[in-house]
Amino acid sequence: MSLNAENVSWTRGGSLVVDDVTLRPSPGDTVGLLGPNGSGKSSLLRLMHGIVKPSSGAVLLDGEPLASVPRRRIARTVAVVSQHADTDTDIRVEDVVRLGRIPHRGAWGGDAVADDAAVTEALEQTGLQHKADQLWHTLSGGERQRAQIARALAQQPSELLLDEPTNHLDIRHQLELLSLVTRLPLTSVVALHDLNLAAMFCDQLVVLHQGAVVAGGAPDEVLTPELIARVYQVEAEVRHDPARGRVEVTFEPRAELAVPRRDGEVCGPRRTDSSPVISR
Repeated sequence: MSLNAENVSWTRGGSLVVDDVTLRPSPGDTVGLLGPNGSGKSSLLRLMHGIVKPSSGAVLLDGEPLASVPRRRIARTVAVVSQHADTDTDIRVEDVVRLGRIPHRGAWGGDAVADDAAVTEALEQTGLQHKADQLWHTLSGGERQRAQIARALAQQPSELLLDEPTNHLDIRHQLELLSLVTRLPLTSVVALHDLNLAAMFCDQLVVLHQGAVVAGGAPDEVLTPELIARVYQVEAEVRHDPARGRVEVTFEPRAELAVPRRDGEVCGPRRTDSSPVISR
């Protein structure tokens, strides 16, 4: 199975949101989509899921234009985890996960045995088996995100699209969630803001700026001070750590953002050493 974007562009309200983007993830890889707010990350994911149609170019599922693929087949092959999900309904975790089996139901219902097995496996993969009967509103933010991933896994897809899944999570849950994603036997495309998390967990990175791809490749090839300055408008130091096999990014505050204190000193970080980074 493969899900590729081939020279896709998308115009919304007269503005070019995605500009001639090609994305071909290798099977089993975790690809990180990087870029500041408004760079086109979420829009590209929506195009790849078929929620919107490109103005030009095509999204291909196993070489077939997504527009001609039945929605049920797309739902069985491609799963999506959004930034956040919520509901006012008192629903159990297991029921949330079981929603992932809807694409596998036919006119006469589904295979109950297969459904139960898929739900059980998804709960175990995400470490939520002991919370299967717990109500949604009692879960923490990290647990809700894991439940959404479990729902996606219950679909038994080959492709997983995640739109900033670490937003609003503390560092522990960010690490746990991304560690889980990278262990899954799926091809994953995940939009992220944190460059160090992207370098830590992603096999390949694609950087978007104003809707266009400005860099792509392995983290140590993509994350350079020059690119960070160009795309994010900040100064950064990038260090290669051979022992960990990845790069680490530390940022320098812009001088004009420093705030004078009453004693005349300038308030703001002035450290020259690297901030600690949690390794995988």
